[in-house]
Amino acid sequence: MAGVLYLVGTPIGNLGDLSPRAAEILGAVDFIAAEDTRVTLKLLNHFGIKKPLLSYYEHNKVESAAVILPRLLAGESCALVSDAGMPAISDPGEALVRLCAEQGVEVRSVPGPSAVVTALALSGLPTQRFAFEGFLSTANKSRREHLESLREEHRTLVIYEAPHKLTETLSDLLEVLGDRDVALCRELTKLHEEVVRTTLSQALERYRAERPRGEFVLVIRGAPEEKGPRLSLEAALDLVERFRAEGRSLKEAARLAAAESGQSRNDLYHAALVRDREKETLSPGKNL
Repeated sequence: MAGVLYLVGTPIGNLGDLSPRAAEILGAVDFIAAEDTRVTLKLLNHFGIKKPLLSYYEHNKVESAAVILPRLLAGESCALVSDAGMPAISDPGEALVRLCAEQGVEVRSVPGPSAVVTALALSGLPTQRFAFEGFLSTANKSRREHLESLREEHRTLVIYEAPHKLTETLSDLLEVLGDRDVALCRELTKLHEEVVRTTLSQALERYRAERPRGEFVLVIRGAPEEKGPRLSLEAALDLVERFRAEGRSLKEAARLAAAESGQSRNDLYHAALVRDREKETLSPGKNL
């Protein structure tokens, strides 16, 4: 009978966040597959857990999976952990989970801390719908294409970034997405945890003058929802005429009609001018 692969969430900064169940599973499995065995060894030593460690990360995932899977199929149990947070989320563990699913190996989750939802909860921005984008590409073309694809995304965006790339990322975000609200969450759950709620332009100004420190999670307001006009252009122009009949200027009438109809103020202003010219042309005696 095949064993079980446990996806064990580990602390993203504060070791006190390791759950009792996670500690129990780490102590019970036959071996642990870790992103960085040195990081995981410190965690295990802190909790007095002694287990064999096997390296599993992006650049050796194929070779390591060829070792892990046969052991699981032979009946051993394995805990998969990342350096911090939930494995398989923006993490090579997703490939191992997919492989286990294909081979009929049971996969169980032992939920733990996640920088994504932690930052989202702290951001003060809409949380009902969000899109996690992980790390942006370092290649300029791919990075630009990635950001361009997010320009019209209405959901709140969550992005990871390293401190030495932060100002470049903020500059690119500002250029492509425009100036939006952003929460910059750094060193989450650690001693120097900080959440800066500001705008992209103000954040760029701040971190050009102040050296960024620690790993960042950026939570960015999504694109505004486009709302169609509530009245047709013709109906809105009738409103303009009504407001003008009350003695208001064309500019003021267009502004009031735009607010009530949902049409563009500029469109109403220029359409009203066109209508005025048409009326003058059709007035009796104009062509005599």
